[in-house]
Parts: sequence; C-alpha cells; structure tokens
Amino acid sequence: MHIIQQEIGLPKITAKKVGDDHTLFTVAPLPNGYGMTLGNAFRRVLLSSLPGAAVAAVKIKGATHEYTALSGVKDDILDMLLNLKQLNLKKHSKKPATLKLEVKNRSGEIKASDIEKNSDVEILNPDLVITTLDKKGELKMEIIVEKNVGYLPAAERQKKNKEAGLIYLDAMFSPIERVRYDVTATRVGQMTNLDKLEIEVKTNGSMNPEDSMKFASNILKSYFDLFNQKNEPIEEEFKTDPEKVAAAEKIEAEQPLAKDESVGEPSTEKYTPIETLQFSPRTLNALINGGIGSVEQLVKCSPTKIGELRGFGSKALDEVAEKLATKGLKLEGEEE
Repeated sequence: MHIIQQEIGLPKITAKKVGDDHTLFTVAPLPNGYGMTLGNAFRRVLLSSLPGAAVAAVKIKGATHEYTALSGVKDDILDMLLNLKQLNLKKHSKKPATLKLEVKNRSGEIKASDIEKNSDVEILNPDLVITTLDKKGELKMEIIVEKNVGYLPAAERQKKNKEAGLIYLDAMFSPIERVRYDVTATRVGQMTNLDKLEIEVKTNGSMNPEDSMKFASNILKSYFDLFNQKNEPIEEEFKTDPEKVAAAEKIEAEQPLAKDESVGEPSTEKYTPIETLQFSPRTLNALINGGIGSVEQLVKCSPTKIGELRGFGSKALDEVAEKLATKGLKLEGEEE
C-alpha cells in the first residue's frame, strides 16, 4: 500500500444495503487520486468480466425464424424473444442447459413460472410474462441457457451452428444491472486532500454485490501479479505494511488516551485525529466545521460549547459522550 497509509491508517470498507441485491460500498481514507484509480478499475471489470447466465437460443414449434406468427399466440416470435432476454437466471454449472416450456388448451398469460423446473438453472423472476395465448392456444419451446461472461452476438454463433429451427439471441451474461462510482474529498486530522470512494453495485440476484466485488478484486489482482510473479519486494521503505498498521491501530484503540497527570487533562503535545472515534458522518462534519479536529481539542470543550456548533443537536451530543466514554474520557472545560 501507499506509504501515506502509515499516517492516515488503513482504508475502512463499509457496505450499506440500499435494496435487494443493491449495495453501496464506501472506501476511505485513500491517497489523493486513488479513488479514481480503484473506482474505474472495478467498474470496468464488474461490467465486462463477471460470469452469468442468459438465454442463448430458442427452438419454438412451428417457428423457423423470429418473424414468424403462431396461431393462438397474441405476440409474434420477435416479441417473445425480447421477453425471454429479460429472464434473470442463476446457473450452477458451465455446461449449457435446455429448459422446456409446453402449454396446451390454455388462454391467458404465460409466465416464466410455467417453464419446467431444472436442477441446474434457477429462474429469479418467475412472474415475467413471456407471451399471451388466445383460447385453446398452444405453445411448445426449448430454451437453451448458457453461462459465460460479457456479450455474445447471435450472428457470431449463427455462423458456427446452423441447426434447423434454432433461433439465436444476443446474449448479455453479466449479472450487473448497475454500477456507479463517485470520488469525494475526505480528511484525517490536518490532511484534507484525501479521497473517499463510493461504489454502487446492483445485480440481478444471480450473484450478490459482495461476491461481485470479491470476484472483480481477484481478477484485478491476477493481472497485477503478472508484473511481479516472484513477489519481489521493491523499495519496501516507501510502502505501507498493512499488517503492521492494523496491529498499531488495534493497540491504540485498546488503550485510553495519554493524560497529563499534572493538570488532569489530555496532553497538548499529542494529536489524535477525531476520526479515530468513528463518529457518524453528520456529527463528524459538525465537529470539523466547528474547528475541532482532534480528540484532545474535543475533551477541552463543554457540552454547552459544542452544542452551539451548527448542525449539532442533542443526539450528536449523546453520541460524543458515548464515544468518549469508550476511551475513558468525557467532556470538560468551562463555558465561554
């Protein structure tokens, strides 16, 4: 890691669940410029290289191409294919699988839940409407599902395999529905030019956001390792050893802050960034905007003084008291 991590501590990763299979990851603090470096690398890998399942081809009884119209079926073949492309699938093996859908003497909507069960393929959106049948309509089809990465156009596979009655679809295998990253400024103590990286990941459910980030991380690491396969250390004194920094942070967290025994107050020679108390963003911003950047400065303030800070309410005051208590400290000082 960058040598600056010895001063600001190791980056902390938090994951906030936004919705089903939708997570916002926050990484901070990072050296200036590293937010963009990491965010762009993760975004490219997440969009291009994650494995997923998709409908690759379909064989429909009575249809020879996508512009065919079937008796008793309200939608034409092209509309059905577009609906099938919206199937969210989770496939357990890499080998192609064939799903079967057969409906007779039935009217109304035909949904993904009508597809026969398959031990290798899970349908994650069973309420998806594939087509609608008229009275006494009939529909029989085989759906070929493949597991791969990236995008595979139908024309490319059509050249390799020209099986009669098989209609190929453009297949998008990525389980990622949305990925976005944002880089904002953050600070640790007096260092104000640090990065905070936020990565928002939404998937279709076949792979959760946490596993998606792990897979992307492993892919990136495998390529970076090509440049140093022997793992030879280069200019070690200008890099941070994460294990040593983590050990130092653990020791500091377990020990109360040093005090000046002569006056019973924290030593003015010691500067402990206020971020070490892990306040909520709202409380932390209110304190920093009020000119309180260290724990030593904070404990010299009275409850009345910090209560006058902009955006600082009773809940924030309770949070300050609680966090200081974990260090064996409390608010002191006289009102100005």
